[in-house]
Amino acid sequence: MIATPGDYAWFSYERFPDLADAYCFTYVRGLTPEQLMARLGGRPEDFTPMTLEELIETSYRHSYNTAFLGATTIGDWVFVVEPNGGLGIDEANIASLSAGTRLVSHFRDVEGIEYFYWSDDGEIRFCFIADEGCSEEVPEEVMESMRRIDADYRHLYPSDGPAFLLAEHLTGITLTPELLEGSTYLCGVIPEPR
Repeated sequence: MIATPGDYAWFSYERFPDLADAYCFTYVRGLTPEQLMARLGGRPEDFTPMTLEELIETSYRHSYNTAFLGATTIGDWVFVVEPNGGLGIDEANIASLSAGTRLVSHFRDVEGIEYFYWSDDGEIRFCFIADEGCSEEVPEEVMESMRRIDADYRHLYPSDGPAFLLAEHLTGITLTPELLEGSTYLCGVIPEPR
């Protein structure tokens, strides 16, 4: 069965009030949560396993000069949840995290601005920013998904599913509410880059 944007309508403010308004989801192939934390400058020995609810609750108690995130393994990928964070769309982090592998991330801030990134081995292959459109020509690898989305490129709303659909296409991971809520995340503070 081919996924459609409507398949991700479950990711809503009603179901995830403290996450859907401002989040960043990042997928990195071939790394462990500990390796990902180390690439971001964190100390994995300081991290703690948490549920999604604990991750969200704890993240809102941290200052703006740090990032609080949780990472879990899904198949060959590490999946990162940042409530109200954006490390996964920072281009310096993208280069570091995708070195030798693939990164896919999508982000929504509290003002509703959405971003989508796909990077292979430090090179950004495709970027979409809701207010600006696509960074470059749409690569052939995602052209069919973009056609299925059937949306104006300037209006990519993750809450309506397109960013989730693109992430699924590029990672092979179908994010579900059960997967999001049922995973255990290795969580902790990452210093924000200066």
